[in-house]
Amino acid sequence: MARPDGRQPDQLRPVTLTRGWSTHPEGSVLVEFGNTRVLCTASVTEGVPRWRKGSGLGWVTAEYAMLPRATHTRSDRESVKGRVGGRTHEISRLVGRSLRACVDLKALGENSIVLDCDVLQADGGTRTAAITGAYVALHDAVTWLSGRKALAGKPEKVMHRSVAAVSVGVIDGEPRLDLAYDEDVTAEVDMNVVCTGTGDFVEVQGTGESGVFARSQLDALLDLAVAGCTQLAGAQREALGR
Repeated sequence: MARPDGRQPDQLRPVTLTRGWSTHPEGSVLVEFGNTRVLCTASVTEGVPRWRKGSGLGWVTAEYAMLPRATHTRSDRESVKGRVGGRTHEISRLVGRSLRACVDLKALGENSIVLDCDVLQADGGTRTAAITGAYVALHDAVTWLSGRKALAGKPEKVMHRSVAAVSVGVIDGEPRLDLAYDEDVTAEVDMNVVCTGTGDFVEVQGTGESGVFARSQLDALLDLAVAGCTQLAGAQREALGR
């Protein structure tokens, strides 16, 4: 069956990574996966959390949030509700884990970098877009630290691999790459995959939304995801001028 936007099953949505979108952070990227738009900022702080002081290791963490009107209807801000929701916690931790997979914390030295990923507009794949964009923002923040000779190691040692992420799923029995919202809500199988630039896996999150799925379907989805992440790694390199 044809996809709602006319893409091939193995085709990404148009991907754009705009660096320097925000003036003040040490790194900032507006990442667009089709109509999904996420602002990723990287903020540098000298020093590390109390539990890590004296270790010689840096720290990288992330926070994720969705603007009240990022979706079709308005949602209350979680700050007004007085608590952060479980989904927000889950995605924040996923982004943090994914980005730490590409950083040598010893080479970073006792510096902290916080990645804030704010969804401006949601059309499926917000967490995967956040990871892909946050990598570029993190890279710029590390370059900023390098320019101030604040790293414990060389910049290429700190950022020793790239990381990107993409969604995949099965719709009407067909494996598809990079699901937009209309596909995501009807998927029989839904999966988010985080990969390094060389195709190794950082994290795989997947579930059968309306039943079980076969090993052959899992293999097909992972192949699609690796191919998609390879393309995203190329887009990251192009954005960074590498």
